[in-house]
Amino acid sequence: MCRLVFLCLLFAASSASAQYEEEEELAPLNGVGRMSIQAGWRLSPNGTFYDKFYSLPDYQGVARAPASPGGPFLAGSFGYAMTDFIELGIDLFATGEQLRLTGAPTLTNVTYGALLGVRFQTLLDFLTPQGVVPFVGLQTGPTLVYSQAEGVGQRELFTQTWAGTVGATFRLSSSWGLTTEYRLAFVRGLTPFTANNNAGFQNLGSFNGGGSWFALGVTYMFPPDPSRPFSSL
Repeated sequence: MCRLVFLCLLFAASSASAQYEEEEELAPLNGVGRMSIQAGWRLSPNGTFYDKFYSLPDYQGVARAPASPGGPFLAGSFGYAMTDFIELGIDLFATGEQLRLTGAPTLTNVTYGALLGVRFQTLLDFLTPQGVVPFVGLQTGPTLVYSQAEGVGQRELFTQTWAGTVGATFRLSSSWGLTTEYRLAFVRGLTPFTANNNAGFQNLGSFNGGGSWFALGVTYMFPPDPSRPFSSL
């Protein structure tokens, strides 16, 4: 009888240990779908734009307004991991800021659109229960750059953004994680000052509608489905 009880306890302990190890096993990346909601801040250096503005005949010698402190950034990101190392995705984003100009109306600009891209990723087993997924990628997509100045008008430019991205997802479980991401975006916009053949602003040029985009967000990961394309690669 004692031997039977001992064997039962040994079996139960082995089962519990196996279950614990199974729960601690890292979920794979291959075949995983992802949805992230991010918010952050945009910083766009516009030194060239300011230089051209204050070199215009009507604004030479006036004191410069302080540089823009930046503006908000929002994005919804959706991805699918073709393999453990490659993810395809699309980001829907919107961001904006205000450029204050001495002796002229404040220029408000908004950049929004979609970015298609590829991310190269891996899984590192440390820090969080399901590990950390660092990534680096390239993105491009259609973008609308809108600018408005009170009393002057507004202007829209449909163009294309190119961006590089780097970041990491800290997986708190197999379904939820926190993502931090930095994007360096290249896109230009035109101001309403240069519209309607305004002779005083002909040489003003374009402003930076991209810049550095810093974001922090929440990520939900869909479990891999064997029936999904590429999941068996």
